[in-house]
Amino acid sequence: MTATNSPASPAPVGKRGLNRLLLPLAIFAALAALFAFALSGGDPSKLPSALIGKPVPQVSFPPVEGLTDGTTPIKGFAATDLADGKVSVVNFWASWCGPCVQEHPLLVALTVKTGVRLVGVNYKDQPAAARRFLGRYGNPYTAVGTDANGRGAIEWGVYGMPETFVIDGRGTIVYKHVGPITAESLEAKIIPAVKAANGQK
Repeated sequence: MTATNSPASPAPVGKRGLNRLLLPLAIFAALAALFAFALSGGDPSKLPSALIGKPVPQVSFPPVEGLTDGTTPIKGFAATDLADGKVSVVNFWASWCGPCVQEHPLLVALTVKTGVRLVGVNYKDQPAAARRFLGRYGNPYTAVGTDANGRGAIEWGVYGMPETFVIDGRGTIVYKHVGPITAESLEAKIIPAVKAANGQK
C-alpha cells in the first residue's frame, strides 16, 4: 500500500496568536479614527502637540533660492533666530496648498494688527513655484526658509499644510494652530496667543 503525498495543512492559529495580530491593527484603527475626526468633524487645531512648552526644534531652514525683496535676497532662518527676545509666528505653507491661499490675507492682517515677526517655511516646493506664489499674493514674511525634503516639518511635528506656531522670545513654542487660519481663529486664538507671548492682555 503506497502513501499518497498530500500538501500539509497550515497549523491553526490559536486565540493568542490571533489576538497578537489584531491588537496592533485595532490600535492603529483607533488612532486613525481619532485624527480623522479631529481633521474633518472636529477642530483640527485641537490635535495634540508634544512640543507646546518646549524649545523650537534645532532645525535650520535655508533661504528659498532666488527669492528677493526687490534686489535684496530674503534670508532663511535657524532655531537660534527664534530665541532673540522677540515673539515670532512660524507658518508652514506651500504653493500647491489650496488652504494656504485662503489663509494668506489673514497672515498679512496678523502682521498689521500685531506687528509680530512672521517667518515662513516653504514645504516640499519648487523655488520657482514658491516665488510665483509670493509674487502673486504678497510676501508678509521677514524670512522664508525652505524644507525641500520635509524633514524639518517632521521635527516640528507638522501634520499637513498649512500649520502655524507662536513662539515666545525665549524660542519656546507656546501655541500651535493646525490647518488654515480663519478670520475667527485669527481673532480668538492667534492674536491672543501672540499678545500673551508678549506679556499683553
